[in-house]
Amino acid sequence: MRRDSNPDFIESIARGLDVIRSFDAAHPAMTLSEVANRSELPRPTARRILTTLELLGYAHRVQDAFMLTPRVLELGTAYIGSMNIWQIVRPNLVELVAQTHESCSIAQLDGSDIVYVARVAVPKLVTLSVTIGTRFPALATSLGKVLLASLEPTELDEVLATPSRSGVSPRWQPDRRELDSVLRGVRERGWAVTDEQLALGIRSVATAVTDGTGRTVAAVNVNASSAETSLETLVDHHLPLLREAAAAIGRDWAAWHARPFLTTPI
Repeated sequence: MRRDSNPDFIESIARGLDVIRSFDAAHPAMTLSEVANRSELPRPTARRILTTLELLGYAHRVQDAFMLTPRVLELGTAYIGSMNIWQIVRPNLVELVAQTHESCSIAQLDGSDIVYVARVAVPKLVTLSVTIGTRFPALATSLGKVLLASLEPTELDEVLATPSRSGVSPRWQPDRRELDSVLRGVRERGWAVTDEQLALGIRSVATAVTDGTGRTVAAVNVNASSAETSLETLVDHHLPLLREAAAAIGRDWAAWHARPFLTTPI
């Protein structure tokens, strides 16, 4: 059944992505029946998609099960490469980590989730593992609060109506009135904090990364262990450094996207 009335919608591509997304850390290898069940597709359809993925090198068989191959990473890194995000943010993110001795990340909004697009980590024990592509419910993260606060009211309504695809149940699940109050405070201050609202032992502070027009394009944070770093340290010491880094990243971001494009005559 079609999921979109747009005549240009290609159902076969959507189903292929359903199959890829059916694999996760808890289901790294699945039989055909398991893939069909998790992707909610008929077995013949799932079989044809898996066969296609196998022929293209994105999946392989292990006895009676199917597994994704590392080539699937190309699909995610295509976005990072096209935006040149890592080259843009790396110097300032590395410097921020050196100044705070904490892990620092950049995320963007995808539906009601944040997705990590850049990160420099320090080796510390934390309750949640974060890598490029990790997603969390936006409302329970400092990064997400900053990004949600930048939205227009109608955009915010649409985002909050979108179910999270993170698979994570945050500790803090506010009603709309409480969330609106929090986001008003974020807009007024220009930064946000979370204190064990996503998971125990994690607190962070975040602020916006803006482009040359003042539009919020991402958020950057300093993430810390609640057992090692106090809220006062986050706000009084780390936040000024974070805001300087965000401003520098924003300038680099704007300069990159304003660069002239050179074309080679054919």
